[in-house]
Amino acid sequence: MAELTYRDAVARAIAQEMARDERVVFLGEDVGAPGGVFKATPGLLERFGPERVRDTPISEQAILGAAMGAAMTGLRPIAEVMFADFFAVCWDVVANQIAKARYMTDGQVSLPLVIRAANGGGLRFGAQHSQAVENWAMAVPGLKVVAPATPRDVIGLFAAAVRDPDPVLFFEHKALYPAKAAVPDGEIVDSLGTAEVRRQGDDATILALAAMVPRALAAADRLAEDGIEATVVDVRSLVPLDTRTILREVAHTGRLFTVEENPRLLGWGAEVVSIVAEECFWKLDGPIVRITTPHIPLPAADFLEDQAIPSVDRITDTIRAAMKS
Repeated sequence: MAELTYRDAVARAIAQEMARDERVVFLGEDVGAPGGVFKATPGLLERFGPERVRDTPISEQAILGAAMGAAMTGLRPIAEVMFADFFAVCWDVVANQIAKARYMTDGQVSLPLVIRAANGGGLRFGAQHSQAVENWAMAVPGLKVVAPATPRDVIGLFAAAVRDPDPVLFFEHKALYPAKAAVPDGEIVDSLGTAEVRRQGDDATILALAAMVPRALAAADRLAEDGIEATVVDVRSLVPLDTRTILREVAHTGRLFTVEENPRLLGWGAEVVSIVAEECFWKLDGPIVRITTPHIPLPAADFLEDQAIPSVDRITDTIRAAMKS
């Protein structure tokens, strides 16, 4: 058991899969010699060589076009899009080509590839480099969507993504890169489409994703001081979505709160709320509440960004008020 940062877990996850399967290759801007713009991929070029770890030109279309072609011819590529915001630059390749290939070839062509991206805000990078865009990907049939919250889950979910026969978008939250946690030694492999209950309570269920998970846990601890015991579910995977765990926990507590970094309009929580309303409406003891970022471009100013993204204080205050009403 070793203590790793989220950033170190990324490098370990990629190395684990490259060592296991020689078909796994890795490409992206500055991922090789520089070790990644977020220093999440150091040592991979030296260990696996320039044939399998390739620095690319500054072109998201070229990176993902090459990854798609490599996957079609038998490799299992890992491609990096430096900032998740830049999916907007290559969305045609992702949404119209990669996501559709299996369907349009009647299963004759599969695309076992992973696209990594640094996602989310909190680091004052401004409106074009701070978006949480997992809801973009969630809306496209043919893509699987994963967003880990812990170093251990980075490794386990990444292994599952690389070994999956379909394209997976793997969102690493850039604000979590310094976060540390104990990680077991040896190979770690999880399953896509599995949520994790991080805290158990009887009064309310809080669903959170990526950087919102530690904030939800901190809020749950504060709520416990007021006698409100909350379950915290780390959603982990948006597509496939673990509706079984979500519905079970909501039915147990009768109250649901989602904590989303997405802008409010069409965030992932909206889909979850619709599922809960359809499947277990009569188990609810009160209105469902979504705690989100407003539908605005994310500010770069520290005070404004902190006000926009759900904070521990806002999560706590919102749930406390709803539970007392």
